[in-house]
Amino acid sequence: MKYVAGKLKRIDAADLIAKRYNVDKNTVIPISLLCQTGKQDVHGKFYIYDNEGQAKRDLPRYRFLRKMSKDDRKKLIDSEKAENLKAKQSSTSSESKSKTKSGKGKK
Repeated sequence: MKYVAGKLKRIDAADLIAKRYNVDKNTVIPISLLCQTGKQDVHGKFYIYDNEGQAKRDLPRYRFLRKMSKDDRKKLIDSEKAENLKAKQSSTSSESKSKTKSGKGKK
């Protein structure tokens, strides 16, 4: 793309590619956007998949997180951390209960 160096975001670039090739924007995954010093052109590398499931199977998770807005990404990560913490706490509390019931320990 010409004359967009420093102005183009990955999400916007993926939307432009999706419109240009008449595909769903969820199946267009931005890989890299490169600019050269002193030039205003941007060279991008995108993967276009047939469906989103195939893309999720082939690519790492962070590629999809990059397509989200910062607020959405933060909410998703915080909710996953909270779920993991609850699961860890419930597993450790059940283990400590089973140890005390077994009768092993200090007398």
